[in-house]
Amino acid sequence: MKIDLTETTSSKINQALVSARRAIGTPAIGMVLTLVIVTDEENAYDALKSAGDASREHPSRIIAVIKRVSRSPRARRDARLDAEVRVGSDAGTGETVVLRLHGELANHAQSVVLPLLLPDAPVVVWWPEDAPADPAKDPLGALAQRRITDTYSAELPLDELAVRAATYSPGDTDLAWTRITPWRSMLAAALDQQPAEVIGATVEGESDNPSCELLAMWLADRLGVPVERTLSQGPGLTAVRMETKNGVIVLDRADGSLATLSMQNQPDRAVALKRRDTSELLAEELRRLDPDNTYASAVKFGVDKLHSGGEVTAKPAGSAAEKADKASEAKAPAAKKAPAKKAASK
Repeated sequence: MKIDLTETTSSKINQALVSARRAIGTPAIGMVLTLVIVTDEENAYDALKSAGDASREHPSRIIAVIKRVSRSPRARRDARLDAEVRVGSDAGTGETVVLRLHGELANHAQSVVLPLLLPDAPVVVWWPEDAPADPAKDPLGALAQRRITDTYSAELPLDELAVRAATYSPGDTDLAWTRITPWRSMLAAALDQQPAEVIGATVEGESDNPSCELLAMWLADRLGVPVERTLSQGPGLTAVRMETKNGVIVLDRADGSLATLSMQNQPDRAVALKRRDTSELLAEELRRLDPDNTYASAVKFGVDKLHSGGEVTAKPAGSAAEKADKASEAKAPAAKKAPAKKAASK
């Protein structure tokens, strides 16, 4: 069921939600959280589709905030709220409210969203693109327990990583970090099977890919060894090599789907490491609402070391290197060096 509301208010939207639930025979609210999506018209369809797919695992009230910037000065002064309410099969397993904020109202989105939040339920805010420099201090971000950004969608991903480190607050996370969860799991498991001291590592992937940078940062932070960043044609991450005193451990994924894990004195093994859809990444992030301390440690350690001549040796080529130099202007607080050099994934 879809209900269109023109020149409406938050109160009328809540009334429409109640009426729609009664009309389809589900008067009770069964959602576990509120997911607020801050996007534009260009990306709204894809973001809502991904959120709807993720809601099959996490039934939620999805609120899409679309700020409509008017062209004429007179229109920019006029505030108007249009909304679309979706329930039932049109909204996955939860409820969806699409808000279009016109004129001055676009600068006060929090006043519209606040009355629509589920009572006594966690709030997650997701910026599919154009995330604010400091999500925790954003008026909408301040309402949330978790704030999800995606540095991969930024024009200058390396600069964006430095900003994410400099402005990190507990509850922040990045889909570029979520993309490397399977890689981190496989590498930690490989080191458990080969309990030897790691003396160096190499991360290979396409240029300007923040997931590659974050994986290099994580390895340097966890193992306390030099990590070299090399370039390939992709797609995404293509290989990780860890030098140990018992030989080299290689996790190689050339086609973006199937990887090969090679270790000393063991047969090569095929590992499924396909590139995941945004809905899968979002569903993974919604499974936890506590601060991700491992991400915080990795992004702060990596950004600091990449540009201060520390242990991490990053070699992005060409324009990427120039962007990395610019990113050093956003200074992150120094992190303590990890003392352990053996396999450990906190």
